[in-house]
Amino acid sequence: MILRHPDTLTEAEQLRLKAVLVHCLELDALTGHVRSFAEILTERQGQRLLEWLDAVRNDDLPGLHTLAAGIDRDAVIAGLTLPWNSGVVEGHVDRIKLLKQQMLGRAGYLLLRKRVLLYR
Repeated sequence: MILRHPDTLTEAEQLRLKAVLVHCLELDALTGHVRSFAEILTERQGQRLLEWLDAVRNDDLPGLHTLAAGIDRDAVIAGLTLPWNSGVVEGHVDRIKLLKQQMLGRAGYLLLRKRVLLYR
């Protein structure tokens, strides 16, 4: 229920979640951080990432500290703020990997090269 958007929860789920969060302050803090991080990702607000990381460090949530330490700030901020992405390149890489897997043990490099160049 924490990972879902609050608007998608039924009334019963909202009441159940609220009852749980009242009794566990750590889970309440975690819920706030998860939802704000989801908002940063879905609305592509990379400029808010540093603020979120500082808020996570200020809470006593070791699991989130590990996540925050593993985030490459510059890369994530760039991914969330710049209009460019490497989706097309990744698509070609996946296509070549699929062709290679399909041909495993069947033919040599020359046929793989021909299939990669002719496949569209």
